[in-house]
This record gives sequence, structure tokens and C-alpha cells, in this order.
Amino acid sequence: MRLSTLSKSLVLTGLLALASVASAQKTQLLVYTALETDQLKAYQEGFNKSYPDIEIKWVRDSTGVITAKLLAEKANPQADAVMGVAASSLALLDKQGMLIPYAPLNLDAIMSQYRDKKTPPAWFGMDVWGATVCFNTVEAQKKNIPKPESWQDLTKPVYKGQIVMPNPASSGTGYFDVVAWLTLFGDKDGKGGGWKYMDGLHNNIAQYTHSGSKPCNMAASGEFVMGISFEYRGNTNKAKGAPIDLIFPKEGLGWDLEAFAIHKGTKKLEAAKKLADWASSKDAMLLYGKNFAITAQPGVAAPLANVPKDYEARLVKLDFNYAAEQRERILKEWTTRYDGKTEKR
Repeated sequence: MRLSTLSKSLVLTGLLALASVASAQKTQLLVYTALETDQLKAYQEGFNKSYPDIEIKWVRDSTGVITAKLLAEKANPQADAVMGVAASSLALLDKQGMLIPYAPLNLDAIMSQYRDKKTPPAWFGMDVWGATVCFNTVEAQKKNIPKPESWQDLTKPVYKGQIVMPNPASSGTGYFDVVAWLTLFGDKDGKGGGWKYMDGLHNNIAQYTHSGSKPCNMAASGEFVMGISFEYRGNTNKAKGAPIDLIFPKEGLGWDLEAFAIHKGTKKLEAAKKLADWASSKDAMLLYGKNFAITAQPGVAAPLANVPKDYEARLVKLDFNYAAEQRERILKEWTTRYDGKTEKR
């Protein structure tokens, strides 16, 4: 009996040792991301089906926070790759010489408007995420608040104190909203119609959040009537039974790409290229399409129940270079005007 117990112990010790060796032999990739936490597991499992010998270590935060972290680490880069971060942010990193251009295996299948124009590209898109307004129908009825149809509607006095939206300095969703309003209504260095629009909207804002998801979550729970957010979170919350309608303002929708890039300074370039190959593959696009209505490869995403079929046609014309080059100026102006209503961390 003693021998049997000892044998079992030795076998177990051996198996643990083998597992430890196998784990040690895996290549670890440090990947910075702004992907939603509830997406990461599926993407990691999908990648590991093709590349079981590469382990992903995620560093996750909101787009603005990740962008600032990468810029702060420019002289001493930590990340091997950047995945699921706004293309406008990656365009900025590219201008700083912080990315390694690479043409992944499936690049030809990605639509030209959803990838960097250079050859090879510094970054490529995964999927589009775009604006929606989550509108709590139950709370609106209680307060006799009408359902808006446009961005301009949100400046009406009836919505005062009823709206939350993301801070563009910390949230990619907030930033693409601001860029969209400046594109639609005018910029002119702080004096255009876009800024006048945001002045009016600011009068009705109860709070600016640090997360793009949070405004929709707050509307879904009834904390506020409306949350300016993005379609993934709106569709997910509504599918779970939240009493919200999704509004897609008629003037046009802000958007950005969740995109991928290899970070300059990586010592694991071959593993990073494998992640790029997978991230551009149809298998990956099918996973993205479970969350978003538009993927960088056409015809992959199935329709989302609460997102209009013509969603792509509603997106504003986005200039990634403008969004990257003007980011510092736009955020400085926005912060000066409106930051007083931002939630405390």
C-alpha cells in the first residue's frame, strides 16, 4: 500500500514537472489591448487552436489609457503587439515610429479602407465599432422624456441631466464621437460648429465616464435615461433584456477600427507575426463578427439583431490621419471646456 501511494506520488510529481517544462517552453507574448473583457477569452482560445505554443499575456484598459501607456513607454517598449486598439491610435503610434510594418497572410482579404495604406501596412483592421445611443424606455416614460432621433436633438433642454457619455481622453468611443461631430458640424480650431454643438450637449451631460461601455450600462440599469456608447455594448445589453432602445442618430455615426499592429522593440517577432496572421484570418473574423456588425473582411459578420442592416452606410467619412494628427489639440480643447463633469477615478 505504501509502495502504491509512493508510486502515485512519483507519477504526479513527474506529470507536474512535465507540465512545468511545457509551460516554460511556450512563447509568451505581451499584448496591449482595449478589447472588452468578455471578448478576450474567445479570441485567445481561437488563436491557441492554431498556435498552442504561444501564450498571450494581456494588458487591458480603455483606448486612451492604453494609447497613453504605449506613448509613455516609447523609449523602453514593453508590448510585443497591440490588438483591438483604435486604428486612429495606431496611426499615431506609426507616426512616432513605434510599429513594425507587416503584411499578414490574409491581408488581401481585408478591405482597403480598413487597413493602413502603406505597403507593407503598419496596422490592419479587425472590425468596426461605432456609435449608438442607449435609451432607457422605462425611465423615459416615467419622466415623460421623448425619444431623440438626431445628435442635435440631444441639445434640447428636455434632456438636461439625463445623458452620460465617455470622456474622449480615456475612451476611444468618446474620441470617435468628438471626431465625428467635428467632421459633421465643423472644427476650425475650436470655433467651428462641432464645438458649438458640444457646448450645447455639455449643458445636458450629467457625467463623462472613463469607459465607452459604462454609459450604456448606466442607461440599461436606469441610472440615467441615455448613454452615448457603441453598438456592441448596446446590442449585448438589449439582448440580455435591458429596457433600452438603440438610437443611431440620423446625421451620421462616429466609428473607429479595432486594429492590430506589431510593436517595435519586440524580441518575439516571429510569434507576433503568427498572432498577426491569425488576427487577419477568416477564423478570427468569424469571432469578431459575433460581436460586431462589420468586420474588416467583407461578408463574414452575421447580422446583429438590434443593429440596422445599413449600419455601414451610416458611418461618417473618417480620416485616420486627421484623427491621429489632431488628437493632442482636440483633447486639449475638449478637456479645457468640459472636463469638469468627468467622473473621479
